[in-house]
Amino acid sequence: MDYSIFTAEHEAVRKTIRKFVDTELMPHTEQWEKDAYFADWVFPRMGELGFLSLRYPEKYGGAGGDYFMGLVLAEEMARCCIGGLPMAVAVQTDMATPPIMQFGTEEQKQKYLVPALKGQKVACLGITEPNAGSDVASIQTRAVRDGDYWVINGRKTFITNGVRADFITLVAKTNPDLGYNGVSLFLVDKGTPGFTVTRKLDKVGMRSSDTAELLFEDCRVRAENLLGVENRGFHQIMWELQGERLIGAAGAVAGAQYTFEKALAYARQRVQFGKPLVKLQVIAHRLAEMATEIEAARQLVYSTARKFAAGEYPVREISMAKLVGGQVSFRVADMALQIYGGYGYMMEYDVQRAWRDSRLYRIGGGTDEIMKEVIAKTMGL
Repeated sequence: MDYSIFTAEHEAVRKTIRKFVDTELMPHTEQWEKDAYFADWVFPRMGELGFLSLRYPEKYGGAGGDYFMGLVLAEEMARCCIGGLPMAVAVQTDMATPPIMQFGTEEQKQKYLVPALKGQKVACLGITEPNAGSDVASIQTRAVRDGDYWVINGRKTFITNGVRADFITLVAKTNPDLGYNGVSLFLVDKGTPGFTVTRKLDKVGMRSSDTAELLFEDCRVRAENLLGVENRGFHQIMWELQGERLIGAAGAVAGAQYTFEKALAYARQRVQFGKPLVKLQVIAHRLAEMATEIEAARQLVYSTARKFAAGEYPVREISMAKLVGGQVSFRVADMALQIYGGYGYMMEYDVQRAWRDSRLYRIGGGTDEIMKEVIAKTMGL
């Protein structure tokens, strides 16, 4: 498919990633879903192949690719049949590490970014708390300066990669009196006294990824672990969230495409009333509707990606892409399950997993309601 944003180089990378997904990931996905934990070798292997650093500078071990390389990775990883694994990889490549690249010191980049791109260190992003999710400004985790250290207290929850992560890009309040302007980012290593993984969460979908609750009790981190500028963390993390949402939208649409392809194949071979399901008008029209919604969502993602890659900050379009991508992904999975009928509700068919996994796209990275609120504000409403 030629959508003008992808070159021959992009397609060559796509082919390599797809081969990796088909030959090295797919044989294990069912077991990883049962284990609720994909194997630790995945990150180092992807780092070895250069997949974690496609759009990072060569100076830090990257391939020096453009933003569209990230879309290629998101789209191909979405075809691995389990939503948790591509989500975990996206946290590594597009959520926890971009702020280090953008705002980190050279020392921080060498200590955290370089090994993360090699898959030698796993990263997670700590924003959500038990009483603060979409409202980042309301987080309660507190960091207080004490000489050459920051002392951190608070809790984080729904943290993807939280169990296995070697470090966390943490959002904390450094000056509660300043509201949005009193938030800072920190890099906190696993094993730092006072930093504890309190439990691994049991999820409805995305089961192959580890999701954790984290506790910080008088956790002392050195002053040089402040990421970026003190009290500018909200603005820094909101910049990161835009890229995260766009990559998430691309992955959601790609997942919908794969679910559609499987449902179409099933409808071609499943016979009812003496004919394949695709020959029944109600099924044919449903498939046509699915294909149309996927294509519309994909084109919105691509047009927005062009702007983002050109250095623009299209918050409204990104919010629209995130909103539509998540909704289309779930709607396609729901219609696909209906096409499978009773078999779709059985655990032996992938469509039930797509149905469960795709529901998170409408919550994680900003709920549908928050996306609508952002869109409304950009319209002056």
